[in-house]
Amino acid sequence: MGESKAGPAPGGLDALAAEGVAPWLGGLRRSLVTSGRLPELLTGAGLRGASFGPEGLAADAAEDDGCREQLSLLARRPAAPDTAVLALSAYDLRSACDVLRPVFDAGHGSDGCVSMDVDAALAHDADGTVAAAEELHRAARRSNALVKIPATGRGLTAVRACLGRGIGVHVTEIFSARRYGQALDACLDGLEDARAAGHDLAALPVCTSLAAGRIEAGIDARLTALGTPDALALRGTAALAVARLAYRLYEERLGTACWRRLAAAGARPPRPLWEAAGGDAGRELRHAETLVAWGTGVVLSPAALAAAAAGARPEGDTLTCRHREAAALVEEVERLGVSFEDTAAELAGDRLERLTDAWRVLRRVVGEQLRVGRR
Repeated sequence: MGESKAGPAPGGLDALAAEGVAPWLGGLRRSLVTSGRLPELLTGAGLRGASFGPEGLAADAAEDDGCREQLSLLARRPAAPDTAVLALSAYDLRSACDVLRPVFDAGHGSDGCVSMDVDAALAHDADGTVAAAEELHRAARRSNALVKIPATGRGLTAVRACLGRGIGVHVTEIFSARRYGQALDACLDGLEDARAAGHDLAALPVCTSLAAGRIEAGIDARLTALGTPDALALRGTAALAVARLAYRLYEERLGTACWRRLAAAGARPPRPLWEAAGGDAGRELRHAETLVAWGTGVVLSPAALAAAAAGARPEGDTLTCRHREAAALVEEVERLGVSFEDTAAELAGDRLERLTDAWRVLRRVVGEQLRVGRR
């Protein structure tokens, strides 16, 4: 018998899936759903989740024929801009959830979710966020629909309240390991409230997104500004370090009596998602390959998802039991005068400002289309 030879290591999104990493598409647009491209990504690329954003909704309101037709019908009622935004959001969320429903069912709710924002102007208003989340949840009427809530202090209060009401959440805009731990606590407290209220925990998906790409970009900018050889040598390390620290907190929470009680009641772990956005497609691909552990996910832009599908080569589990070296790296960076917490606060403020501006643009574009439809 001839000597057998091992074939090349698998690449692409199948390789990520083999490591337990679920690929998500960030910046989902209606055109991907209506054109049939989203189903192709599910079957061909192995997509496991998706997320809309206000920037894409605004672009669709101005450019997509289906959106303009929907807004024209709403204009004849007539509908206010906020009502029209909700109608567009709910339609897109339902449509994408229906496409991903087979993935959701096959994975018993661990995959196949789609998330949608509520107005970022409510990020520091817990009651307003909960009310907006309830409105979107009722309008979407899909068990694999998640409401995106930024991890501000009041946002985490809203996360707990939404879960307690049986509303699935996607906690976003997390820029530090410390805030990630607080987000996990809010999720577990909310699941406890949901259990006490009699909700089916098996039907209540939860995701938490660490903004790994933006964290690294922010830290790298400060290291570059320092300009010393020691500082420059540490660029490109922040995303992995913070993800390792966050993953350690995730593991610790899953080892508590609280989690064992929730798991016995049917709850699934809040899925850690690493947001790779914040750089070009090449940097996002690097994050997809290096932020690897079982039961996690990575959110990629369309360009980065295509690059990952073409040849991602994950490095194996890079997160489990690696928190000590991550803490040492963070300490080394901070000795140079770059504070991770200060950077996180600045990044969070800047991101919320950008999201709030995007929502203003969305309402303005929708208002303009409604006026056109009334002529």
